[in-house]
Amino acid sequence: MSFKPKHASIVFYVSDILRTEKFYNDTLSLGLERMEGAEPFWLQGRLENGLDLIFFQMEGKRGNTPALVFDVIEGGIDDVVAELADAGVTIVTPVSEAPGGWSADFLDPDGFGLGLWQSDDLPRSLKS
Repeated sequence: MSFKPKHASIVFYVSDILRTEKFYNDTLSLGLERMEGAEPFWLQGRLENGLDLIFFQMEGKRGNTPALVFDVIEGGIDDVVAELADAGVTIVTPVSEAPGGWSADFLDPDGFGLGLWQSDDLPRSLKS
């Protein structure tokens, strides 16, 4: 097959689009944009690597969404997890060993599992 995907989107169905917008924009600083074409609106954002995140407000069954793992590329996974916890985010799995590095899992406001991963050649904390 000659088709080789170079871009991907992860779609979430959420119960409260305003709460979702606040979490992803204020807590994770993703800069989602409101888009017209769905009621009340839908949200879309692109990560630097080209992956799109899309959110629609509609009924959806938790657990049917693929896991989304964010790379911590400059180090400081312990700091990131501490900041999420301070923001009231539910931490499911604290920072622990993972293949080639460290990982942690947390929940978004609708209970979707999200994760962090950091290479073990980077410092776990950037604070002195």
